[in-house]
This record gives sequence, C-alpha cells and structure tokens, in this order.
Amino acid sequence: MKRKLILNAHDLHKSFTSPAKLHLLKGISLELAPAASVAIMGKSGEGKSTLLHILGTLEKPSSGKLEICGQKVDSAAAPGLRSRHIGFIFQAFNLLEEETALDNILMPARIARKSVSKGSPAYKRATHLLERVGLQDRAHFLAKLLSGGEKQRVAIARALCNDPELLLADEPSGNLDSAHSHEIHQLLLQLTKEQGKALVVVTHDRELASLCDTILTLKEGHLCDYPNI
Repeated sequence: MKRKLILNAHDLHKSFTSPAKLHLLKGISLELAPAASVAIMGKSGEGKSTLLHILGTLEKPSSGKLEICGQKVDSAAAPGLRSRHIGFIFQAFNLLEEETALDNILMPARIARKSVSKGSPAYKRATHLLERVGLQDRAHFLAKLLSGGEKQRVAIARALCNDPELLLADEPSGNLDSAHSHEIHQLLLQLTKEQGKALVVVTHDRELASLCDTILTLKEGHLCDYPNI
C-alpha cells in the first residue's frame, strides 16, 4: 500500500536574478507523513524561510514539484490549498492586538468563510483549542494584554483552527525567553503528534530541533543530515 503523504516536495529549485543572480535552493526534496516532524536548521541567509514559504505556497519555486495532501500545487490551486490544508506559526506571533484571543483563533475560519457564531463547529473547535493550550481563562482578553508566551499559544491554536494537515513554523520561540520557549516546544510537538499533523519547523534552537523526528541542515542550497552545518 502506498504511504500517505501530507507533504511531497521533489527537486525544488529557487533562483533570483535581481539584485544579483542567486541560485538559493538546489534540488530540495522532502516527504512528510501524518504525525511526522522535521526541523530545518542552518546559518542565516541559507534560504530556510524561503523554503518554508515555498512549502506553504506563499512563494513559487523556480522549478520542481510540490504536492500537499496529494494535490499538485500550482498558481490556481495554491490559495485554496493554503486555506484548507496549511497552518502557519510565526516568530512575531502576528496577532490582531485589538482582538480577543478567541477572535484571533477564529480568524482562519472567518477567512475561509465558515460560520463562527457561538455553537458553530469552528467556534467549538476554537474553544477546545484554547483549553488545549491552557488559555481558556484568557478567551476574552485582548491580545495586547497577553504575555509573549500566551500570544504564541494563541498563535498555535490559530494555526490549528481549520484543522490543517500541515503545520509550518518559522522560529516559533524566537521571541521568547528560555522558560517559555521550553513550554512552547513541548506544546507544539505534543499537538502535532496528538492531532496527526505533519510539522516543518525552521529554527536555530537545538532543543526544539531535538524534539522533532528528523533534523536536517540547509547548506549551500541542499538539505543534508544534521550536524553537517
């Protein structure tokens, strides 16, 4: 039986011509099944965030094949695939500061034009996710009143709101102190396994990387086994 893949990237290349010619990614291939996690490490400027943006359909590769949940990614399909199948977690949280924690979590459902009224499936999932990240008592707090660790918990719950199969995290604990970073690392990996998501995390944090199933290094445009950095 063919193995189910959430992410199937094959021979991805990314080149730029301006302001100078640059062949940044050179034949990247990566497969991820449900509940699998991979950390991508590497020096600054190697193209880690660019690769994550390509996997998240925010940028187009110069060449190569990308499939999300068995569907080929192209310009026409990318927005729908992104909305249905991908959840993003950013270093800077990217919350709406004047909205409540609950409303921030519900934002992907609103964008997908789902009902978010009280009692709707999206509302029930959002409140459940608030409980899973330990913030049920902060549901109606404005985001600007939350601590950094609380904001990132909200961001993780938001990424899971539409029940996507693929989670993409870019330095998810980069703005947190070591104590809060440890909590976020444990929570992120626990939810990934518990809910059967595939996780790609770009990080410089060795502790977070060590919690993932696989650690890879992006060096000179190629993915290789860590620690060949």
